[in-house]
Amino acid sequence: MDRTARSSSFTRPLPRRCRPVLAALGAALLLAACQTAGPGAQAIRLDQAQGSAENIDSLTRTIEANPRDPEAYNVRGTAYGRAGDYNKAVADFTTALQLDPKFYQAYANRALVYRQMSDPAKAVADYNAALQINPNYDTAYIGRGNIYRQANRNRDALRDFQRAIDLNTTDPRAYHNRGLLYQLDGQHKQAIEDFSTAISLQADAPEPYSGRGVSYLALGDDENALNDFNMALRLDPNKAEYWANQALVYERKGDRSRAFKSYAKAAQLDPSYRPAKDGMSRTSGS
Repeated sequence: MDRTARSSSFTRPLPRRCRPVLAALGAALLLAACQTAGPGAQAIRLDQAQGSAENIDSLTRTIEANPRDPEAYNVRGTAYGRAGDYNKAVADFTTALQLDPKFYQAYANRALVYRQMSDPAKAVADYNAALQINPNYDTAYIGRGNIYRQANRNRDALRDFQRAIDLNTTDPRAYHNRGLLYQLDGQHKQAIEDFSTAISLQADAPEPYSGRGVSYLALGDDENALNDFNMALRLDPNKAEYWANQALVYERKGDRSRAFKSYAKAAQLDPSYRPAKDGMSRTSGS
């Protein structure tokens, strides 16, 4: 397997930053439209079986047979990360780095786990260490850029995503996350281009379809927006904001009945999701 474990492809932006960007959509539609990125539920993105107890046991036997192999600790650390056992993951990545201090992928993998442990300072320090060893490591730029973006350090985030893109990365997160920053800045045509590139690199990810749909909405292109929201729903029908995004297009089209049904579905999936409840109030009785 590759020495690097990537983070979840897409991470959630801070919704409050959407307010100045999508003002043209109207206050009633704003909150639903801004939820354009994905869950980021697990930092390390692997096949489900790789975090299984059986796989971890197998990796442990490999380590017992060759306890000086940093790669084995890196792989098991990745499996622990996938299983949500972050302390053991950190311990394995740390051991891998003790055995091979130039193992920049292990720094990036440990950074992913620190991010999941809500320790962005340690995560950034590890990304910095990885980049000091390998200044052309696109994964580290993307991971660090995500931390900067979540901290509202958008200029720093944009610089990191741009660096990864300049390195000809094939990781869709670089384009998707740069698209989110363009979207926040009201540069919707550029955002659409980036979301489209992300889709071309990973067509089965719902987040860039939803992100592109929001930018289409901001440009008044309801048909393309609806197509993208529908595609996001086909890929992930359990996301409340995707249903709310679809609903707001129906609402803009005057189809209050269909809008209400989609808002109701969003509220069913997430009873605390305010845009869904507000949308139901606006479109009820149709």
